[in-house]
Amino acid sequence: MWEIILFSISIIIMIVGVMGIIVPIIPSIPLIWFGAFFYAILTGFEEITWKLLLIFALLTVFSIIIENIGNVYGAKKFGATKWGIAGSIAGSIAGFFLGGAIGLIVGPVVGTIIFEMIGGKNYAGALKSGLGNFVGFVGGTLMKGIIGIIMIGIFVWKVFD
Repeated sequence: MWEIILFSISIIIMIVGVMGIIVPIIPSIPLIWFGAFFYAILTGFEEITWKLLLIFALLTVFSIIIENIGNVYGAKKFGATKWGIAGSIAGSIAGFFLGGAIGLIVGPVVGTIIFEMIGGKNYAGALKSGLGNFVGFVGGTLMKGIIGIIMIGIFVWKVFD
């Protein structure tokens, strides 16, 4: 009975993590890792071992890197300059403080567009860089989603194996 309760709590933590893939203000993959860690530590690392937690930790770090470079990479692929990259970073910071989850999505795009125009690009070129920023965000989000689902799938498989 105790393991069922622990498993249920872990899955709830992980589901909140999955929600964070869509709502950027919630720490997505780190919460999924924490759900596995919570279960492992309270069950004596029987099903979820230190080795698996280390693999999950590496996947967590990888997902954070992908998330953070996705916007910038997308913007660069669509022709953003250093101005656009600076705008993406500024927009991310402003978006976090001004608009929460929506701000974290819209802020980098708007920041890229504004800074590209300040740097001398015309509106069409700046808009293209902003679109690239959004495409990078979507790509990073998809990668996070895949990593999260894989981690949860392995967790469930190991618990019931």
